[in-house]
Amino acid sequence: MTSQERDTLVIGTRGSQLALWQAEWVQGQLKQMAPELSVVLKRIQTSGDKIQDVPLAKVGGKGLFVKEIEEALLRKEIDLAVHSMKDLPAVLPSGLIIICVPEREDPRDALLTRDGNMLETLPLGARVGTSSLRRQSQLLHARPDLKIEMLRGNVETRLRKLQENQYDAIVLAASGLKRLGWDAHITECLPAEVSLPAIGQGALGIEGREDDRFVRNLLAKLEHEPSRVAVTAERALLKRLEGGCQVPIAGHAVIEGEKLTLDGLVASLDGKRYVRYSLSGSMSEAESIGVQVAEELLDRGAEPILQEIYGAA
Repeated sequence: MTSQERDTLVIGTRGSQLALWQAEWVQGQLKQMAPELSVVLKRIQTSGDKIQDVPLAKVGGKGLFVKEIEEALLRKEIDLAVHSMKDLPAVLPSGLIIICVPEREDPRDALLTRDGNMLETLPLGARVGTSSLRRQSQLLHARPDLKIEMLRGNVETRLRKLQENQYDAIVLAASGLKRLGWDAHITECLPAEVSLPAIGQGALGIEGREDDRFVRNLLAKLEHEPSRVAVTAERALLKRLEGGCQVPIAGHAVIEGEKLTLDGLVASLDGKRYVRYSLSGSMSEAESIGVQVAEELLDRGAEPILQEIYGAA
């Protein structure tokens, strides 16, 4: 057996129910593709997991949910890491790459209410729970009367808080609810016109070491090219705007045939200033389209909005 080959693979993951589902799904795929391999999970607590009583935007820094996992990858304590793509910063540490993007799940935001109200029919001044500045901005743009309140914790904790009447509604990623088999809790999936998804939302990012050919070759079978291309355009937008996952930047790419359309958004925290732009082109131009959309957003007024938010963080 060469140094590149091995008989055991270690997958690094966060310990939440959703993170474990995602890592176990990859584990199952690997066992099917290489039955002779032993594939084990290693749970790693991240900074974002440890800090539960402060809004993420106030914690600061990029990669709150991946930094410790990436450090374990670089120390070769794990062989690959399974992330929610929206948690991955636009720039990865030297030596690490996204080695695989499997097929994307539903990228939309989901509204969950106790009484069946849709976003339009929520009572005046309804309390809506979210930890996302991106969701806050867009919800207030659509419904300035809403009271946005901080909501932290894993999916199960957030659902419990809704059921305990701490909120009138909460907003979560549809993909996580669907992966966990909790679709029945969704009252309404918000259309992109109302709530444009986060960069990479619904996609998994499998991260590994650039020089690890064994893992790269193995994971190549799970790669879904349209999902990779869409995420590439979105992440190029994020990189140009120098944004992290806790900034009100949204971006979603849709692929039809060979055509890619990227919709990008930057909004103020109160939703009153709202800059949005969409551009279409060839799939082969994904990165360039991402940069162009970012440049157009900046030209149309996104820059002062972002400077204010970064200054306040």
